[in-house]
Amino acid sequence: METTKKRRNLKMQIILVLIYLVLTLSGLILMKFGGNPGSFSMADGNINFGISPISLIGFICYICSFLLFTRIVVLFDLSYIMPLTTGIVQVLTLVASKVIFKENFSTQGIIGASIVIIGILIMNIKLPVKG
Repeated sequence: METTKKRRNLKMQIILVLIYLVLTLSGLILMKFGGNPGSFSMADGNINFGISPISLIGFICYICSFLLFTRIVVLFDLSYIMPLTTGIVQVLTLVASKVIFKENFSTQGIIGASIVIIGILIMNIKLPVKG
C-alpha cells in the first residue's frame, strides 16, 4: 500500500512538471506571437498598460508556470529539478522557434541543444551504489 501511494505521488509530481513545461513554453510562444511587449504610461494621474490579447494570454501562462514552479521546487531536490526543467525548456524553445516562427538554427544552437540533452541524460543515469 505504501508503494502505491509513493507511485501515485511520483505520478502527480511528473504531471505537475509537465504542466509547468507546457505553461512555460506556451507563455513564451504566445508572448512572441502576440508581438507586443506592452506599453506602460502615466497620464493625468492614470496608469495605462496596453498589451495585445495574445501577449496577455502568454503573460498569464508564464505567471502560472512561475507559481507552479514554486510548488515543484518544494517537491524535488533543487539541484535536480532546476537544471532538468531549464534544459528541457531551452531545447523545446529552440524547436518551437524553428517550427512555429521559422527561425534559423545555428550550428552553435544545435551543438548547445545536443550538449543540454546529453547533460539531461547523464543526470538521469542511475549508477549502482557500492558499499
